[in-house]
Amino acid sequence: MAGTADATRKIANHPEDTFRWDHSGLGTEFATASDGTLRLVRLAAPGDAGPACDPEAALPLVELTALGHGSGWSGPRFTGTAFGTRLRYRGHRSGRRADREWLTVELHDSATGLTAFVELTSPTGLPVLRSRVRLRNEGTEPLVVQSVSSLLLGGLPSADALDVHRARNDWLAECRWYAEPLRDTVADINVGAHQHDSRAALVLAGRGSWPTDGHLAMGALTERDGGRTWLWQTESPAGWRWDLGEHARGTYLALNGPTDAEHQWRVRLAPGEEFTTVPGVLALGSGFDAAMGALTSYRRAVRRPHPDHITLPVVFNDYMNTLMGDPTTEKLLPLIDAAAEAGAEYFCIDSGWYDDDTRGWWDSVGEWLASPRRFPDGGIGKVLDRIRERGMVPGLWLEPEVVGVRSPVASALPPDAFFQRDGVRLTEQGRHQLDLRHPAARAHLDKTVDRIVGDWGVGYLKLDYNIVVDPGTCAPGDTGVTGDIAPGAGLLGHAQAYLDWLSDVLDRHRGLVVENCASGGMRMDGATLAVAQLQSTSDQQDPLRYPAIAAAAPTAVPPEQGAVWAYPQPDYDDDLITFTLGGALLGRIHLSGHLDRMSAHQLGLVRDAVGTYKTIREDLARAVPFWPLGLPGWTDEWLALGLRVPDGCTYVSVWRRGGDSELHLPVGHLAGREARADILHPSAAGPGSAVWDGDGLRVSLPRTPGVLLVRLIPGG
Repeated sequence: MAGTADATRKIANHPEDTFRWDHSGLGTEFATASDGTLRLVRLAAPGDAGPACDPEAALPLVELTALGHGSGWSGPRFTGTAFGTRLRYRGHRSGRRADREWLTVELHDSATGLTAFVELTSPTGLPVLRSRVRLRNEGTEPLVVQSVSSLLLGGLPSADALDVHRARNDWLAECRWYAEPLRDTVADINVGAHQHDSRAALVLAGRGSWPTDGHLAMGALTERDGGRTWLWQTESPAGWRWDLGEHARGTYLALNGPTDAEHQWRVRLAPGEEFTTVPGVLALGSGFDAAMGALTSYRRAVRRPHPDHITLPVVFNDYMNTLMGDPTTEKLLPLIDAAAEAGAEYFCIDSGWYDDDTRGWWDSVGEWLASPRRFPDGGIGKVLDRIRERGMVPGLWLEPEVVGVRSPVASALPPDAFFQRDGVRLTEQGRHQLDLRHPAARAHLDKTVDRIVGDWGVGYLKLDYNIVVDPGTCAPGDTGVTGDIAPGAGLLGHAQAYLDWLSDVLDRHRGLVVENCASGGMRMDGATLAVAQLQSTSDQQDPLRYPAIAAAAPTAVPPEQGAVWAYPQPDYDDDLITFTLGGALLGRIHLSGHLDRMSAHQLGLVRDAVGTYKTIREDLARAVPFWPLGLPGWTDEWLALGLRVPDGCTYVSVWRRGGDSELHLPVGHLAGREARADILHPSAAGPGSAVWDGDGLRVSLPRTPGVLLVRLIPGG
């Protein structure tokens, strides 16, 4: 049904009626089940010739719970709901906008007057489906919604045939994927004996204002024998949940934003009012790497356009293992000169630049005025000018959403401009949280950014966020019913308002580059990544532990957005300097370290690595990732990350932290072909080697820690 013009079709509520929505990268089919609900019965990538599933094995397009309208079957999952069985198909429309296909299916419940619009989109040519649900109360009475699905898919293979993949995501230990048989978590209860599906479900949820604290808002199923992969992400800047379980002897997947049960989220829809869920996204592939490649391409297609995604300038940041929040003019000027010598193109002054209080800056932030004590004799303007004189763009660290309890801003703004519960302003670690839905909070941040970017000429902002609020806030409008507070709704409302504010900032300051950070990767969600240009991957300070994060980071963020620290130090030997630099070359290199104290030889090693990065960065912006050794384990002795450039070369980074000195890395898409292996890093000849043997790379790294960046050129 996809096409350049809108198309509309209505069908009767009858089991035999079906319709399709296809494009070159994705095929779908919809059919009605015996209960009259419309269901997605086929979702397939090109080459998947499998038949549509039985409508009875699929799920209704929408499941939701509301006060007075619960579930039809108790348990930890939000399927089999009363609304899910009552929403009837009223029609659909489809079309194409630019390079994106769209389909909107309209469902209606005659008992309450609730209408659900299932809004499906897919980038043309990609096996990726994005779904969200828009609810409209067309009835005469208010309706308090407690949960609503973003994307539902049933009819998947049996749990016996599937492995489930999740990614732990903790402070200093991000992107740690692990897998297990789905049957280990969803037991076989002998459905035939009970004549009913299991109530069990594998549930994963993120909550609070750090949406990826604990786990990434992602997951995957892989078919153990056939290799097919279903990979998903929930694009929520606040709460989210997904669950897997059995339905009609197959497996189902349900993606949700925040819910009442887990996030204290509710929304009250008065007659005529609407609410739209956060999106859920599903990518298909012949294996995990293929699905991740499709998801990477999708992420690039839907994010906000910006030149930074193509140019990939090298950023130096003074924080990590260097000034650590204690910048001064005296410390910065020689560091700026050294960073310029090393080839940096942006120089970001991290936290502490506003601190004029010897008691510390943590609980006094909020005014964002430069410290006269730290920057005498010309102020911070002298330092920013020095950055520009050395050919770099100046940047500053900012934590916009927080106001310290000792800050004058805490009393200058109205109480409703801050997070609150039961009329009490919230305090976390000596800080208050701004609510960006309030005009005074937004005006305060607009004034701050317009001064820093517009007046001071800063071209890069590292936007950090170092507290977590759970479950949220209750402003006067955050109620499910009169007097019934819903802090999860307040949190989601603020998070979405924050992204709206950030989009407006980027509209107003077109050249500005923004890095998203929340104590590293605690806010590494799809909604935020679609707005910000860069994403901090970690605060990890140990160069021997960072490679496990760097190698897995492309699962969460495209390589050109994933900021990976490289912090060589003058007390490191050459191997460790090479190791910490090499770990960042297939991401977005973020230099740090006391470069100003290095010998000429050591600074030359840094300059060579940066020069190598500049020769390959154009390729990184369009490459898709793969993992020759599988996704990295936290303590693995060998790790590898590959980037495949469409119609071009292949890059492979290999790290050795222990184990045997030689290893063979399979590179499946080049197997059986001739290829030339060039070692790009380290640039000087060393003891390491990499040879193409027809099936993969045979790598030797005789010393630890060791790293190689290899470029494979097909045809040799």
